[in-house]
Amino acid sequence: MEVEGASTSAAPVRPREVPIEGKSDGITKSLFHQFKQQKLPACKPILTPAWVITTYLLMGAFFIPVGLLTVHSSRSVVELVDRYDIECVPDAFKSDKLGYIKDSSIPKNCSRFLKVYKHMKAPIYIYYQLDNYYQNHRRYVKNRNDQQLLHGLKYNDSSSCKPEQSSNGLPVVPCGLIAWSLFNDTYKFIRGRSELKVNRKNIAWKSDRDHKFGKHVYPFNFQNGTLIGGGRLDPSIPLSDQEDLIVWMRTAALPTFRKLYGRIEEDLDADDVIVVKLMNNYNTYSFGGKKKLVLSTSSWLGGKNDFIGAAYIVVGSVCLLVAIVFILLHMKCSRHYAIMGT
Repeated sequence: MEVEGASTSAAPVRPREVPIEGKSDGITKSLFHQFKQQKLPACKPILTPAWVITTYLLMGAFFIPVGLLTVHSSRSVVELVDRYDIECVPDAFKSDKLGYIKDSSIPKNCSRFLKVYKHMKAPIYIYYQLDNYYQNHRRYVKNRNDQQLLHGLKYNDSSSCKPEQSSNGLPVVPCGLIAWSLFNDTYKFIRGRSELKVNRKNIAWKSDRDHKFGKHVYPFNFQNGTLIGGGRLDPSIPLSDQEDLIVWMRTAALPTFRKLYGRIEEDLDADDVIVVKLMNNYNTYSFGGKKKLVLSTSSWLGGKNDFIGAAYIVVGSVCLLVAIVFILLHMKCSRHYAIMGT
């Protein structure tokens, strides 16, 4: 049927596209499907023998010198280590060390002698080392209240601190087993006739002092129970300034660990004899632990530790060995193909 004024050869009208609900979801599913099937566009380099051999050679050439440099730096650190927990027990109590450490009437003072075998440049770091001490035990690590350490008695919910949450009906600040077991051996160092000054400031992390321990939170009712765990705290000094506590409460991951005690800020010469006057207060005898005193210098990498350097050398050596094996295999295969081609 013809319509007046209308052309019979009019172009067909395209249907208007209507957005389909869930279309974007379909695209997402399609891309995810391609990702799972590893069909997305990707860079796929061809690992030719030359590329593989060159890569391993470069890795070996990098790792071995770095490892040697790291080992040399570690060996430049001068370290004096003295285990004193056995030697500081009087002969009469050698067979009953636990009774000795628990008897407060027995003096715990002890003298040790350290001979410097090589010049030690200041600062000289003083550490105490504990062995067979599992600070990473789950119940021990959780036995603290971080909100109380930062805000004090405003936070009375200290259920995580059991059994050291209260004493004589009053809350304990700081609560928990970690604070209760604070290390409390002390050291004094004498060279010749003069005492070496030990700087015990700034031994804890600044972030811990500023953000984890309150500047207006003071120890309260601490170590007032019937069972004394470790060191005591001065109730007139805020927790942010009790750096021994801050260092101790950063728990160690391994059963053998060192914690910083202080710094000697003057050089020690070779053949110097250092007299250490110490108080052997801390109880490691009940669980077969060990106590050591460590004097150490530092390098640009930190303290003495050969593991990192040895790991670099081993990895570099393995890379060189693999490169040599690949070179031999490549030469053998190339010769084989050459013979077959002739």
